[in-house]
Parts: sequence; C-alpha cells; structure tokens
Amino acid sequence: MTTGAVEVRELEDAELPEAFEVVRQLRGHLSPEEFLRRVAAQRLCGYRAYGVRSEGRLVGFVGFRPVATLARGDHLHVDDLVVDRAFRGHGIGTALLAHAEAWAEDRGLEAAFLDSRSDALGFYSALAYEPHTAVLVRKRLRAT
Repeated sequence: MTTGAVEVRELEDAELPEAFEVVRQLRGHLSPEEFLRRVAAQRLCGYRAYGVRSEGRLVGFVGFRPVATLARGDHLHVDDLVVDRAFRGHGIGTALLAHAEAWAEDRGLEAAFLDSRSDALGFYSALAYEPHTAVLVRKRLRAT
C-alpha cells in the first residue's frame, strides 16, 4: 500500500532482524533473539509486521493483530509502532497506522486499540485516537 509518497509493505521473515534495529528504539529491553522469538509466537495469534523503507533501509515498523474479546468485540490491537528517530515527522508513522487501520476495516473489525507512551499521545490524538476509560493494571508473576 502506498500512502502519499510512503510505501508500506508486509515484511518477510528475513527482514525481521533489520526491523529490530528500528524496534529497539521502542523496545530497548529486548535482545534481537527475544524480538524474533516473540514475533514468531505472536504470529500464531495473527500478528502481522509491516515496514517502510527510505534511503535503502527500514525506517518504520508496525506490528498488529486482530483480537476478539467480550469487552471490546472484534478489534485491532496495534502492538508496536515505531519510526526511526531520524525519520520522524515525515508521515511514516501516520502511513503505517493508516495501513493497519485499513487492514482492520477490510476484515470488519470494529475499533483499534493500542498502548501508548505519554509522549506519543499528541500524535495519536491528532489521528482521532482517544484515551480509553479502562485502567491498565499489571502483576508480575515471576521475576525477570
């Protein structure tokens, strides 16, 4: 899919190590091996990985999956959205998110959900995302 001058395409397995170089800017706690393991595990649940290239390298990444829950119905969950720092502000993140939303709409999904860092809320707000009323809580079940 091409949005303006930005071409978004599904990534092949062989491109995932390169994608990690961008994803690590969002998920700094992951090693390259753990990233590949988690992507493989999530693919069993429908996870899709798409990217954008510029200047001969991968500069943007989105990973998402369809989810069905009692509370939210059939929806899209955007797990990962990251653009290389040097390429932010050029419409790449917007194109990646628009691609994920179009993918979801084509499959009849009712909404899109994602977790966001507070410093990215302005970006999402400009794209009509609103804070959800649910409060995220967590309990560690084992030490890391």
